[in-house]
Amino acid sequence: MNKSLYYIFLFSFLILLQVLILNNVLLFGYVNPYLYIVFIFQFPLSKNRFPFLTYAFLLGLIIDFFSNSGGIHAFATLTIAFLRLYFFRVVFQKTESDFEFFKLEQESFGKVFNYIVILTFIHHFILYSLINFSFHNFSKVIINTILSSMFTLLLYFLGSFIFSRKV
Repeated sequence: MNKSLYYIFLFSFLILLQVLILNNVLLFGYVNPYLYIVFIFQFPLSKNRFPFLTYAFLLGLIIDFFSNSGGIHAFATLTIAFLRLYFFRVVFQKTESDFEFFKLEQESFGKVFNYIVILTFIHHFILYSLINFSFHNFSKVIINTILSSMFTLLLYFLGSFIFSRKV
């Protein structure tokens, strides 16, 4: 499949999955998975970050539109899209010359795990901080962040295990 077509399909699929299914999941009053951020992890790295940041903003904005959440998903998604390059350099110890040849699937599980966990926790912390927007609810922000991040990570790694299996 053409790479551009693949990313268009991934973008559309993740929006539909989030809006139609995952936004309706709320376990124990705290846990809501946000799997749409997988697009941020999977999108290829390049020196020109403007198109990627635009796609990330649009992704969050579309989720906001269907969730009626007023821009918090757009802000959280744009933030992790912006920070992605910094954590990429820290976790994977790569430089700009490695961008073209980098594939997340070819890295060790430990590095990929750290990278995904960091970005997921940052996204969820920003998201729940903006939802609650009060220091009085800080414990609720932490609980929501931890539980939703764990559920999102479980779904991500389970999905990547199922869909990347070689038969």
